[in-house]
Amino acid sequence: MTSSPVSSHKASAAELFTPKLISTLREGYDMERLRRDATAGVTVAMVAVPLSMAIAKASGASPEAGLTTAVIGGFLISLLGGSRFQIGGPAGAFIVLVASIIERQGFDGLLLATIMAGVMMIGMGALGLGTVIRYIPHPVLVGFTSGIAVIIFSSQIVDLFGLTLAGREPSDLLPKLGAIRQAVDTVTPAAVAVSLATIVLIIGLRKVRPHWPGFLIAIVGSGFAAAFLARAGMPVETIGTKFGGIPGALPMPSVPAASLEKLIALLPDAFAIALLGSIESLLSAVVADGMTGRRHRSNCELVAQGVANVGSALFGGICATGTIARTATNIRAGATSPISGIVHALVVLLLMLLAAPLASYVPLAALAAVLAVVSWNMAEREEFAFLLKLSRGDAAVLLVTFGLTIFHGIMAGIGAGVVLGSMLFMHRMASIVEVTTHSPVIAEDRPDSENGRGTYDPVQAGDDRVAVFRLSGPFFFGAASEVTAVLERLGVEPEVFVLDLSAVPFCDATGAHALSALVAKLRRHGVRVVLSGANDGVARVLAKQGVAGVTYAATADLAVAEAHRGLVSA
Repeated sequence: MTSSPVSSHKASAAELFTPKLISTLREGYDMERLRRDATAGVTVAMVAVPLSMAIAKASGASPEAGLTTAVIGGFLISLLGGSRFQIGGPAGAFIVLVASIIERQGFDGLLLATIMAGVMMIGMGALGLGTVIRYIPHPVLVGFTSGIAVIIFSSQIVDLFGLTLAGREPSDLLPKLGAIRQAVDTVTPAAVAVSLATIVLIIGLRKVRPHWPGFLIAIVGSGFAAAFLARAGMPVETIGTKFGGIPGALPMPSVPAASLEKLIALLPDAFAIALLGSIESLLSAVVADGMTGRRHRSNCELVAQGVANVGSALFGGICATGTIARTATNIRAGATSPISGIVHALVVLLLMLLAAPLASYVPLAALAAVLAVVSWNMAEREEFAFLLKLSRGDAAVLLVTFGLTIFHGIMAGIGAGVVLGSMLFMHRMASIVEVTTHSPVIAEDRPDSENGRGTYDPVQAGDDRVAVFRLSGPFFFGAASEVTAVLERLGVEPEVFVLDLSAVPFCDATGAHALSALVAKLRRHGVRVVLSGANDGVARVLAKQGVAGVTYAATADLAVAEAHRGLVSA
């Protein structure tokens, strides 16, 4: 018995929201795959532990909050996600946003905004918006990623050099740099030594032993170095002295207090978390697809990200998302399924339960050094330089996004970049639209002083009572005014005007409205209008817009032949 088209459609729709974990188990899962996933999970957990603490600390939260995010958020993303290899947890891209929310709304405000963002992401996935988010222009992604890298590095300068500021560290870049300049005399040599040693060790291990957990080894080594320096009378600030250590268990879940006024005030922050989390997670999934040849389910991934953010916030964690660096590490370590991500979360939990007292000895300078390396890796320097040389339009989008991200925040950078990128795209699309004459009418190209592209006037070619023009390219609002201006500058007034639309892939309401106005003008002068070659979509839009009083023909040649027959018989 064959299934109906309706049932097949429903089955395919349900499959789009099926977690990749279920797909993996359906394929058959054996001990060899479990071994590879377990190895990859342990490897990426060694990277996740120091990064999670460092990111949380830089965000204005406690290191415990970062580990909780890696455990709860990472587990739910792998359990429910639409990517086989995604590793979830706290991400460097969120540092600026999270720090700003905590500064303005407090940590409870961040938790509530994260829960709201999670609900938004679930809704976005359910509505199928996962594919739409991927259309953000590449220069925007490079610009805001590089901008975030600059902000992350600037936020670590105080701990890298062991500075003592006169007051609270400003969140904005320029005031922050001003405060740092005033505190130059408070540099702690021991902190500088720990920072440099940590960076050198990470970079050195990456070159000579790339498969070793360099971040974790560097963090452990820095703990011993801090203890030695303390005994030598040169103490450095540690997690223990700053935060009082890390609890050896996950906190109990709880819902932060909320009111209608609080929810309304947090809406912009929640939307920012949802948008940034969606972009970051889907970008990470796309990178994983490129490395493995697999294909993720974007809407399923968004739903999982939403659930993970709700779960993380309920346990006191910060924003969770897919992380590009840890996902790439997972793939290189031999992962085959989401089980590696689940193992990663469980290993982080085990380390948190067993090694929490030791984390108190980790110097803040070492965590700052880890983030300094992360920010250097985040800054897409080669891609940045390439886009600057590619075109003035792409360079403008890149620099606007980069500059606004640094000086006015992530949402301002992304928003302005997307708008400017969209305008650039529309300009480029409009520039490829052409109006040319169509055989058998011969055209004479006359330069147009206004735009330099030229107008096309039909000259006598046997019968100048029939004018035939061909429109090529998308007829949308960005091109409507230019196209109609060209069409209206006809050198003669024919009895029959044939417009060939066979090379028009689509037409929007503005294009249809402009064409309707042109048709009405021609008809007032007694000109018969024939539209040829319009595909079903274009014809449907024209009909809905009320383009009336025209005759449709399958091809321009048939339209011309019919026009000539009508003129002869008349």
